Amino acid sequence: MTTMGSRRDFLEKLSISAIGLPILYSPAKLFAASSEPYEGPVLRVAIMGLGSYGTRVAKAMESCKRAKLVGLISGTPSKVVDWRAKYDIPEKNCYNYSNFDAIKNNPDIDAVYVITPNGLHKDQVIRVAKAGKHVICEKPMGINAKEGQEMVDTCKAANVKLLVGYRMHFEPKTVEVIKMRKNGDFGELKFFQGLSGFVIGDPTQWRLNKQLAGGGAMMDIGIYSINGARYMLGEEPIWVTAQETKTDPIKFKEGVDETIQFQMGFPSGAVASCLSTYAMRHLDRFFLSGDKGFVEMKPSTGYGPIEGRTHKGELTQPHITHQTLQMDGMAQLIFEGIQPIVPVDGEEGLKDLKIIDAIYKAVKTGKKVDL
Repeated sequence: MTTMGSRRDFLEKLSISAIGLPILYSPAKLFAASSEPYEGPVLRVAIMGLGSYGTRVAKAMESCKRAKLVGLISGTPSKVVDWRAKYDIPEKNCYNYSNFDAIKNNPDIDAVYVITPNGLHKDQVIRVAKAGKHVICEKPMGINAKEGQEMVDTCKAANVKLLVGYRMHFEPKTVEVIKMRKNGDFGELKFFQGLSGFVIGDPTQWRLNKQLAGGGAMMDIGIYSINGARYMLGEEPIWVTAQETKTDPIKFKEGVDETIQFQMGFPSGAVASCLSTYAMRHLDRFFLSGDKGFVEMKPSTGYGPIEGRTHKGELTQPHITHQTLQMDGMAQLIFEGIQPIVPVDGEEGLKDLKIIDAIYKAVKTGKKVDL
């Protein structure tokens, strides 16, 4: 719990932000403050889905000041035993997929981070919202825009926040590039290129299962180029075209895309050309060109240090574990109304899903699809 003094400070900040302009989250400030003791409110989080990414988030949260792992939801009892021991989590804060609706009666959990296969997100997010807890959902938020809209509407009706795991919206070099774009440093923007891909392994994994994944590479890695195009250009696309290539129909069954090239057009006349694939290596690059400058980021979305350069020189902002910044940033959003430079709410997740729907339609019809 907060001390009386820090609670008073917190309430004063709340009232200031309520009457002033929206406060923007600054990773630089958060980084600078990380060595100072923190006495404000802490977001108490339960992780749902204790797989590889859930493990990564839990490890990152060990360094958080504003967020703490306090609960577990898993269908694998042995994982719960191991995680309980590692993170000192009380048994009363541990649930399985059948009984987690009971978090409604647990005052020690503020939010649930849903890190399960895409096809399960909608039902799980809705159950968490109906239990009265804030929801953080890994991306893609759902498997289509219809699901996404239902999730947004349910969370709104339940008066809980729905946030999406857009870690790049907190990453310091990415934030710097967005600030430069907003300042006009690149001039009139003309072109964005996003390359997102890797060679996927185990053919039996859920990411290659249409029912669980909702698609293939586009749902997992292509979404980075979609979201990146939007935050790098600062606009919403008005049309898409797309072409699919499949070299291994056994591994990539019907409805599971291996490689899709897609193009997007924007109101200003800027265009984006992107590649999403599970069959090519070394694809993690963003490039933005304007009439006054450029930026190249490579790697642009990987977990390790992002690297990039602009016409002004190298990007030198510090590397901080993305998920640490994300979870502290989301705590600030929930408690203090401090918004990241690009939204991380359900409406943002829904925008990406609408574009994914349009890309799949363009692949199927061979036609330009208006948004």
